Formats: sequence, C-alpha cells, structure tokens
Amino acid sequence: MTSNTPACDIGLIGLGTMGRNLALNIADHGFAVAVYNRTADKTREFLAEAAGKTIAAAYDLGELSRRLQKPRAVLLLVPAGPPVDAIITELRPYLEPGDLIIDAGNSHFRDTDRRGQALAAAGLLYLGLGVSGGEAGARFGPSLMPGGPPEAYKRVEPILQAVAAKVQGEPCVAYLGTGSAGHYVKMVHNGIEYGLMQLIAETYDLLKNGLGLDHEALQRLYADWNQQELAAYLLEITAQIMKVRDESTGGWLLDVIVDTAGTKGTGIWTSQEALDLQVPIPSIDAAVSQRALSALREERRAASLFLEIPSARLRVRPQEFLARLRNALLAGLLITFAQGLALLRQASRRYGYQVDLAQVTRIWRGGCIIRAAVLEHIRDAYSRDPALANLLLAPNLQPTLLASQADLRQVVAEAVLSGIPVPGLAASLSYFDAYRRERLPANLIQAQRDYFGAHTYERVDAPGRFHTDWSKPARQPR
Repeated sequence: MTSNTPACDIGLIGLGTMGRNLALNIADHGFAVAVYNRTADKTREFLAEAAGKTIAAAYDLGELSRRLQKPRAVLLLVPAGPPVDAIITELRPYLEPGDLIIDAGNSHFRDTDRRGQALAAAGLLYLGLGVSGGEAGARFGPSLMPGGPPEAYKRVEPILQAVAAKVQGEPCVAYLGTGSAGHYVKMVHNGIEYGLMQLIAETYDLLKNGLGLDHEALQRLYADWNQQELAAYLLEITAQIMKVRDESTGGWLLDVIVDTAGTKGTGIWTSQEALDLQVPIPSIDAAVSQRALSALREERRAASLFLEIPSARLRVRPQEFLARLRNALLAGLLITFAQGLALLRQASRRYGYQVDLAQVTRIWRGGCIIRAAVLEHIRDAYSRDPALANLLLAPNLQPTLLASQADLRQVVAEAVLSGIPVPGLAASLSYFDAYRRERLPANLIQAQRDYFGAHTYERVDAPGRFHTDWSKPARQPR
C-alpha cells in the first residue's frame, strides 16, 4: 500500500509471531491493516513478506494514527504486563474520544479492568480480546474471546467474525461480557489447557514406562484415539510429536527433550483465582503443581537414588488396560472441563460478566488449543440448561461419566501400585467422588476448628452457630 491509500480499517501494534500472522489473516479477508513495530527493520521485513496485501507500514505511532479511519481501532499484540501499559501511554496522545484499543495479549483480567476504567475516563474504548490457536490459528482462524463495552465489540465485530475459525459455518467468536470477561475466559481456557496437557502426559507415562510401548505404537494409539470420541487438538499433535526423529542423533526427538515444563503464568492465575472464589479445580491445580515439580530436576535426580520405588511396569493385560486408559482419559477430560466452567460460572456472578457458557463452549470448538469433540456435547448441555450448576450434572453427559468412572478408578489404582505418578487423573477421580457424596468428612474439620480456635460449627438438626468446650466431658441428654 502507498501513502495515498485510503485510511485503514484497523491498526496493529506488535509484529511478533502472533501479530504478523493475525495481520495477514485480517488482510486476507479484505480489510486494510496499518502495522507498527518498535523495531523498524522487523516492520520492513514484514512488509516485504506481505507484498500485494492491503497492509500499510507505519514507523511511528503518529503515522499509525494518521493511517486509520476514524473512529480508530488499534489492536495490541505485545507481551502482557508493563509492555501493554507502556504502549498505551505512548499511543494515547494520538487518539481521540471514541477511539478503541484492543488488547489481544494474555493480560491478567485485573489489569484489563484497570486499563479499561482509566481509558473510559478519557473517552476511549478498551476491549480485552483472548486469542487462542497459536501461530497457525492466528494465520488461518483462531478462537477469539472478546470482552468489554458492547459498543466496542460491535465496532470490530465484522473483522473478528471474518478472521475467526469456523465450525459448521459458525465463527468461533462471540461477545462474552463487560469489563474483563474476555481475558477472564481466556485465562480459564489456559487453565483447562494445563489440565488436559497433564492428563495426556500421564497417559504417555503409563503407556511408555508402564506398558513399554515404543514410539510407533504410541503414535498409532494416539492417532486412533483422536479419530474417536476423544478427538482433540492436543491428541492430534501428540500423535504427530511421536513421529518426529531428532536430526542430530537419529533417535526420537521426544526422548532428548528435558523433562521440565515451563509456564507463562496463566495456569497459576487460574488456580489463584479459583482459591479466591472458593471454587475447587483440583485437576488444574495438580497440573500447575506438577509443572513446578518438574522444574526440580536436580532434586528429583538425587531423590531417585535414595528413595526406593516399585517397578514402574504395570501388572495388567495390555489390551484391557488400553481400553480402560482411553475411558479414563475421556472421564478426566470431561471432569477438567467441568471444573474450569464451574469457575467461569462463579466468576460471572461475582464480577457481573453475564457470561453465556453455551457461547463460550461454542467458540472453543474450533481454532483454540483445547478444541475437542466433547465440546459439542458440552455446548448442548449448557444450551439446554443455562443455569446448570456443574457439568457433571448434565443429563447428556452422565451416561459417559458413569460408564467411564470405573475405568478411571482402575487406572489410578494400577498407577499407584506401580509407583507411576498420575496427579491429574487422581485429582479428577477425587473431585468426581467428592462432588457426588451427600456427606463429606468436613464435619470433623468443623469440630477441629472449633476445638482449637473457637470458630464455631453448624448442626444438621438446628439453625445457627454453636461452640463447644471440647475439653470438658459431655453431659448426657436427659
């Protein structure tokens, strides 16, 4: 595009992997994009890559502002945290009341609320936009999770609907609610992602070290599972990972990758937020903790020399165990989704988001990292009953959960006996068992708290709160 080109539909700041691919995606759908990056060389390099597309380069923020039609819309794809605040501060002098800033990074939802309120005081609109799908999703169709003022979303709805992934003709984008709803949904998405990845990693451990399957067998098994009810993007890429050899050694690449898993914090945020809202998400918490434990590599190595463990080999009939493991993974997947969506339900109430969980699960069906075949059934559950307290209570999912819970139980038991850690599967089973118990042993915890701290307790046969001097003998009722 030249300097004489008509004003662009949207501006984009940040030409990293996600930014450059999203810019190309937007341009492919007939919208003109003005792009800016702090490093001018990166901007020039991208412009050469995008030759022939409706993309214009800007080399300072003033030029970017001048290239945009009014009221302006500027999409930020910069690292979360202080960089977002810095670029907003630099950009504000070039904006006017009614202009819109869209933060498409993994910002913490409280930062989004803070920024939105500050910009609203200056007459500017602010949209928090969760984006999932990685590099390929950004280029060819991500799942998009916008939240903020409704009029802000309406402003860019045609662009977002055009670039989003499509499932059965429906774009994987929907307005999710006011304030930080979009970034909150993305945070929970990532928490669920942690949980699902942990569950799959545990099946890999059981299959490789418990059953002794080689990479070819693992690849065939994960590919087969991905064609069935378990079909999911994370299983699809797991099967692909099993095919890749290391160019330097000729062995399997997976075998030479260090066994520590990194984190960018969104899973931790999910666990912290669940604790604040008192929503149990043990499968996700287990995944977060296991990543932290994986980082203790030297400690684990030392412990392996001194702490004797059972043989990791499973004493099972392989074909029977494979069927059980498949069902256990399906149950764990559903239970993990149930926990994340329960958190979203409570957060929507607490923060006034008014999130529609049927819409959330609809837009997660395509483009995003946690897309899976079961989301169609989950969406159906919330469409039938928007007030559903927990996914475990969904009539259309109960037969699957009840049929698979025995296999989940057996898999966890066999893993425990063989010394193979399965914290995600075990946490999922414990959540399922605890949630369906009419009476839990928390009555003892109430009594203990009252004993040492006079915190009082409630009774099943009378209203109010009670305190007992537990050190004195009880008088027998007359």
